[in-house]
Parts: sequence; structure tokens; C-alpha cells
Amino acid sequence: MINAVGVPQSVLVLGGSSEIGLAITAEYLSQGASRVVLATVPGDPAADAAVEKMKSAGATSVEQIDFDALDTESHAAVIDKAFAGGDIDVAIVAFGIQGDDEQAWQDQKLAVLEAKINYTAAVSVGVLLGEKFRAQAHGQIIAMSSVAGERVRRSNFVYGSTKAGLDGFYLGLGEALRPFGSRVLVVRPGQVRTRLSAHVKEAPLTVEKEVVAQLAVAAAAKGKEIVWVPGPFRYIMMVLRHIPRPVFRKLPV
Repeated sequence: MINAVGVPQSVLVLGGSSEIGLAITAEYLSQGASRVVLATVPGDPAADAAVEKMKSAGATSVEQIDFDALDTESHAAVIDKAFAGGDIDVAIVAFGIQGDDEQAWQDQKLAVLEAKINYTAAVSVGVLLGEKFRAQAHGQIIAMSSVAGERVRRSNFVYGSTKAGLDGFYLGLGEALRPFGSRVLVVRPGQVRTRLSAHVKEAPLTVEKEVVAQLAVAAAAKGKEIVWVPGPFRYIMMVLRHIPRPVFRKLPV
């Protein structure tokens, strides 16, 4: 259970080698030791390094379990295994993909793959986490969304639409779980410096993963439902959401 000073005793990362997911977990570990469960893709070459990183960050124990986002039939067993060692205080939903944006809307298989991993799988584990958190009457879910989902752009509308769906689902899940003592935080970052964005031209307001982690943990501690990273994105998106579509399509965004 999260203690009196906000330190969880256990953290589950779905997408266990995600650099942002690991950074959020490390931020929690900097505040106090916790048991960590990393749910990674079977055969993930980054899994061992992720385990060592969490041990070095101060985890009392690190368990690695297999998690295939595409195999929704296996998700119940994965979540059961994650909770087998006791309650989970914080669950971080940090998996997802972004293919070539121009290819995605012209490639049915790629578009469906993004939708299945980024949205369908996120809903699948969200429902299962909701069941567990209702039963234990406490818990915090941190779901990684994106500013790309707040107003979907022509430049990456397949990816943006999947994040819009994830965003809406987890905000609704937070409302549903509130009476049961659990909370959901939706994190909406812009571009973050990770290995997945290394090949992409850096956008304005790009941040380090540690900044995402610090803001996410602080927002969760305050019981917030949404956090933008960096903070100014909240006001930028407030404006962009209300720009008429004929004008919006001409903007360099």
C-alpha cells in the first residue's frame, strides 16, 4: 500500500522495458524502496537491462514476467501473475508503438497493429487492473497518453487516434474507480528523448524522460487526473483544440 509519505510498496510496469515507464519507477524508487514487476514482451532483448536498472535504482526485488500486448486472451493470466506476490500499489501502462506515420494510413496491417497495441491492448489491461484495484480498494494507474491524442493531426492521425482512444478510456476508468479508492492519472507528453524518438527531428518543447517521470509522480501524489509534459502544453492545446479545422490544417503542427 502507498505509505503516509506517498511511497508505493509495489510497482507494476506494463511495457517493462519502456524508458519512460522505467524512469517513472526510478522516480518512485528514489523516494523509497519498492517491489517492482516488469511485464515485458517475450524475448525482449532489453528486459535484462531493465531488471538491472531497477535493482540499481533501489528496488527491494524485481520480477520479470512475459506480456504480449497482442495476445489479449493471455492478459488475465499476466495480471494475475503480477498480483500473485501481493497488492500492486502503482501500475504504469507504458507500452505502445508508432510506425511510419505516412505509411500507417496507407498500410492496413500497420494501422491495425498500432490500433491493437496502443488502444485495444490498453483497454484490455485497463479493465483487468480495474478489477484488481476494486478488490484491493486502493491503487494508482498511470497511463501514458500523448498530446498527439488531444487534437489529432494530419501528420500522424493513425497514431494520434489510438492515443485519443486510450486517453478517453483511462479518464473514464478513473471516474469509475474513484468510488472504490483508486486513482488514474493520464500523462500527456509531447516529444520525449528516448531511443524510439532518436530518428525523429526534435520538436519544440522536447523533454528528457526524467522530466516526464518527475511530473507524473508529483501529479499522482496530488491526486490529479491529467498532467501535460511539459506544463505549457496544457495552454497550447487549449488554444489548438478551438482553432477551426480550415485554419488548423494550415498550421505547421
